[in-house]
Amino acid sequence: SAKSVNRKDADFPIDANATKQTINLYHNLKKLLNKGIMFGHQDDLAYGVGWKYVPGKSDVKEVTGDYPAVYGFELGRLELDHPVNIDSVPFDKMRGFIKTAYQRGGVITLSWHLNNPLTGKTAWDPAPGTVASILPGGEKNDLYKSWLDKVADFIVSLKGEHDEQIPVILRLFHELNGNWFWWGKDHCTPEEFKELWHFTISYLRDTRHIHQLLYAYNTDRFSSKEDYLLKYPGNEWVDVLGFDIYQRKKGPEGNEEFIHSADTMLTMLDQIAFAGNKIPALTEFGYGQVPDSTWWTQVLLKALDHHKISYALAWRNAGFKPSGEAEYYLPYKGQVSQKDFIKFYKQPNILFQKDLSYKSIYE
Repeated sequence: SAKSVNRKDADFPIDANATKQTINLYHNLKKLLNKGIMFGHQDDLAYGVGWKYVPGKSDVKEVTGDYPAVYGFELGRLELDHPVNIDSVPFDKMRGFIKTAYQRGGVITLSWHLNNPLTGKTAWDPAPGTVASILPGGEKNDLYKSWLDKVADFIVSLKGEHDEQIPVILRLFHELNGNWFWWGKDHCTPEEFKELWHFTISYLRDTRHIHQLLYAYNTDRFSSKEDYLLKYPGNEWVDVLGFDIYQRKKGPEGNEEFIHSADTMLTMLDQIAFAGNKIPALTEFGYGQVPDSTWWTQVLLKALDHHKISYALAWRNAGFKPSGEAEYYLPYKGQVSQKDFIKFYKQPNILFQKDLSYKSIYE
């Protein structure tokens, strides 16, 4: 039994005091690597193209008759005590969606586009010195701790039927090698980033005693293993390894580029994860408005097919903007790639909610 094992040598999450369900999630994510790739969608239950907050509704379900296996949600603006997040989802509704997904046996992952604590502007304000300012001894360290307290309080409030804590994969400081966020590439040194990571995890885990989290380290596109690991905080600080990749260019050329890039990076990720005994995942991907009618089976599947990764999370179906243009990364009923997405859904190695249950994830 787990009790007789020395946890340092055994295969456990980085939190030695992780809850039973969190340890089970960790082990089941590893076990499922042999079964296939879980499919995920950001904000799946909250809204879609042409609808918002309809109980039980999901664009994925409308098209396939099934829910995704992984559900992404976003914490941005929680740090400012706003009732709704950066994507206008009310936090109390999000709590409900998370509980619903958990009870089905869905996997929950949270991202956090936190404001810039130095300037008070958004996450996309890469002011120099921001990371340094929130480290211990920095002028904004107390403010940052107060923000972490709010995140901690929200996470602690995520509970199942029996008052047990719902496990969550926390995807902190994502796309850290890009230059668009204040924690990004040129805005802090590797040492500062690692210190920020260590401080944040120990604050949540050791100061606030939160034991329902797995922690994901998540770059954007990367060119080599060295590039990927440049700011890596160390194996004892990370459970899940991922990266984000979007297809920007249309047509056959764009498709080829995406397959080649995603495949190359997934191969490197597989190797890094295997060497460090971590869980690999495609933490975010998308092709805006999926204009290619066979993109799912002829592009994405070709990129994913021979890789052992835990899950792939498609970005959100934000729906119509005031301009009348829609933002979405998965088909909705009647969208051009709908038929192909159903074909993709039927692949034996692509897992949706019906392929999994509470039992296969949390027990």
